[in-house]
Amino acid sequence: MPKVYFVNLLSVAAVAFAAPLLLGLRPRLRLPAVVLEIVAGIVLGPSVLGWVRVDLPIQILGTIGLAFLLFLAGMEIDLDRLRGRVLRLSAFSFGLSLGLALIAGFAAFAIGLVRSPLLVAIVLLATSLGLVVPVIKDANEESSQFGQLVIAAASIADFGAVILLSLFFSVEASSIVTKLLLLAGFVLVVALVVLGVTRVARTMPIAGLLVRLQDSTAEIRVRASVLLLIAFVALAQRLGLETILAAFLAGATVRLIDQDQRRTHPNFHLKLEAIGYGFLIPVFFVSSGLSFNLRALFASPSSLLRLPLFVAALLLVRGLPAVLYRRSIGGRRSLAAGLLQATSLPFIVAATAIGLQLRLMSPATGAALVGAGLVSVVAFPLAALTLLRQMGIRDGPGRVLESAKTQGGDT
Repeated sequence: MPKVYFVNLLSVAAVAFAAPLLLGLRPRLRLPAVVLEIVAGIVLGPSVLGWVRVDLPIQILGTIGLAFLLFLAGMEIDLDRLRGRVLRLSAFSFGLSLGLALIAGFAAFAIGLVRSPLLVAIVLLATSLGLVVPVIKDANEESSQFGQLVIAAASIADFGAVILLSLFFSVEASSIVTKLLLLAGFVLVVALVVLGVTRVARTMPIAGLLVRLQDSTAEIRVRASVLLLIAFVALAQRLGLETILAAFLAGATVRLIDQDQRRTHPNFHLKLEAIGYGFLIPVFFVSSGLSFNLRALFASPSSLLRLPLFVAALLLVRGLPAVLYRRSIGGRRSLAAGLLQATSLPFIVAATAIGLQLRLMSPATGAALVGAGLVSVVAFPLAALTLLRQMGIRDGPGRVLESAKTQGGDT
């Protein structure tokens, strides 16, 4: 058994603790904690000071943290909202984003900035649902048509990007036809799990047992969710599919099964968030900073030029399609929706890691894409909130809560 040291993990834990604490002391600095975590990782890592490096404990916990982040993102998907006009507009928006992403990817390839235009196009497609939803809640917009459109569009974008990445760029090489068959089999397993667990959980003895054990030291619902996450990830690995897809579907599966959360176990989601955001997910973000290749980004003017170009590409690919919402929510709200849709970071980090592993992306391109994601997380939600405030909304859906002032560092 290899000897395991925890000195580097101690530094990561210290950053994870200090980042939200410092932001809490400066409530006017509306900066997501994940940005500070990644930046601290960059400064402490090999790119700058060289005090901390990614070793075995950080690597394992960071991988689990990414899975848990996507698991929680999957749990945010509300299928009840994905219907009617909201579904149509969100689907059309994603279709337009896909076309724009392909144009941007091939344009970048034509001028020699990227090696794989399709991979870059997929990287640009996602919206960070886990980062956008808190912003919408801070603005008290989650029940408004604006909030429903943005959440639905982010859900479809996240799901579509993960599916496309798993189909076209998997570490386990296989043909597209084989991957489609394996994906169909995986979805069938998910459907059977949802059907089977739902029926078993609704039987009176099992339902009563779950309620009795859910808040005891057994924490049975949390353990069942972790079991489902690990089972899906293990099955995806066995089939040669991306584990990020499995983690996302595991979260969506829990959401489908767990229909009576508010009535019987209102603290269940909070417990899962405590595990994720309190422990595992910060390790992923700090380790992403530790692995960030700052030297490659500043190696040449052409490398540095990629950063603003990718920021503009995010706005083009995910922001421009929000013009489709103009009739429904108005011009300024459409602009705010576009800014929120262009907010992306966790998927960019995961996808660039795959691209670097497959040698389809240069270190400079990977660093520029992650840097563009950092800029989007810092600037776009703040600009969207500012737009909503300028509209002078005070009461009802759309009112910007005071929590946006006091919890501006939360993600």
